[in-house]
Amino acid sequence: MSEPRRIYSIDIFRGMTIALMIIVNNPGSWANVYPPLLHAKWHGCTLTDLVFPFFLFLVGASMRFAFVKWHYFPSKKFYQHVFWRTFSIFMAGVLLNAYPFIRQDWDWSTFRILGVLQRIALAYGISACLIIRYDFKQIIKILTGLLLLYWGLLWIGGSSNPYGLETNLVRRIDMLLLGEHHLYSGFGIYFDPEGLLSTLPSVGTIIIGYLMGGMLHTTKNYNDCAKRMAIFGIAITFIGYVWGFIFPINKALWTSSYVLFTGGIATIVLSGLTYAIDIKKWKSLFWLFEVFGTNSIFLFILSGVWTKTIININRDLGGISVNAYHYLYKTVFVPIGGDLNGSLLFALSHVAGFWLILLWMYRKDIKIKL
Repeated sequence: MSEPRRIYSIDIFRGMTIALMIIVNNPGSWANVYPPLLHAKWHGCTLTDLVFPFFLFLVGASMRFAFVKWHYFPSKKFYQHVFWRTFSIFMAGVLLNAYPFIRQDWDWSTFRILGVLQRIALAYGISACLIIRYDFKQIIKILTGLLLLYWGLLWIGGSSNPYGLETNLVRRIDMLLLGEHHLYSGFGIYFDPEGLLSTLPSVGTIIIGYLMGGMLHTTKNYNDCAKRMAIFGIAITFIGYVWGFIFPINKALWTSSYVLFTGGIATIVLSGLTYAIDIKKWKSLFWLFEVFGTNSIFLFILSGVWTKTIININRDLGGISVNAYHYLYKTVFVPIGGDLNGSLLFALSHVAGFWLILLWMYRKDIKIKL
C-alpha cells in the first residue's frame, strides 16, 4: 500500500487545537476562568466551543490523505480497518470514563456510556463508510441532506420548545435507549452533549473537513486553493450564523447551524495556515504546534488520566482535606497570579508539561495510534 503524504498546515492546525483543548480542560479552578475559555451555557459559541468541531474537521481533512493507501476503494480490509479503529477509540472513551478502575464506591447504575472519544469514534466510522463510496458531488448532497434531516428531526420530534435543554429530541432518545442515569449530568439534569442522535450532524463536520482536505490534495496552486477555501469558509460561516436565528447555534445539540458556523471558521483558519505555511513558507514559526499535532488522541487520553489521578489523591490544606488538583492550584499558582490568572497559569503549565512529553515522543519517533 502507498503511504499517504502529510500536509503540514493540517498538522499545525491539529496542534493548535490540541493546545487550546488542554487550556480549556485544565483550569486551576472552574470558578475562575476567563469567559472565552468556558463553553456557552446553552445557545451560542465561544472560543472553547470551537475545539471539538475543529478536531472533527481535522479528522475529515486527514481522511482524504489517509485513504490514499486504500485507493479510495471500499474493500473488505478497509471496512475491517474502520471497524476496529472505531471500536478501539470508542472503548478507550469508555475506559477513560471508568478510570480510576480500583474504587470502592462504584455505582455502575450511573456510569456514563458516551463521551468525547465515543463521539469521535462513531462519527469517524459513519463518515468513513460514506466517504469511501461516494464522490465529492454526492458527498455535498449527503452533507446537505444530513443537516436538513437533523433540523427536521429536532423540530418535529421536540415539544413546543424543541431546542430547550429539557425538551429536545436528543435527550429523549438517549434516555430511551441508554437510560437517563447513564447520561452526563453536568447541565444540572441528565443530558449528554455527545448524544447518539447528535452524532448525526457531527458527521457533517467531518465531511466539511474532508472536502477541504480534498481541495488541498488535488490543488496545483496553493495560492488559488487558499483563496477558494477562504471564500467557502466565509460563505458557510455566514450561512450558519443566519440559520442560527431560527435553528440556534448550539454545541451541546450540535445543531446544523453550529456545524456550518464552526466548519466555516475551521476552513478560514486552514486557509490562513495554508497561506502562511505553503505560500509564504513560514513553517519554522509553527514548530511548537507541530509537536502537539502528533499523538493527539493519545494526549487526550493521557490528559484525562492525569487529571482523574490527581483529583483522586487527597492532600491537607490548612487542616482541610482537598484533592491534589486543587492543592497544586492553591499552593503554587494562586500565590503567583491570584485566583483568575493563577487558574490560567495552571492550565498553561499543563500545556508546557504535555508538550515536553510529546517532544520526547516526537524525537524518538514514537507514534501511538488507535
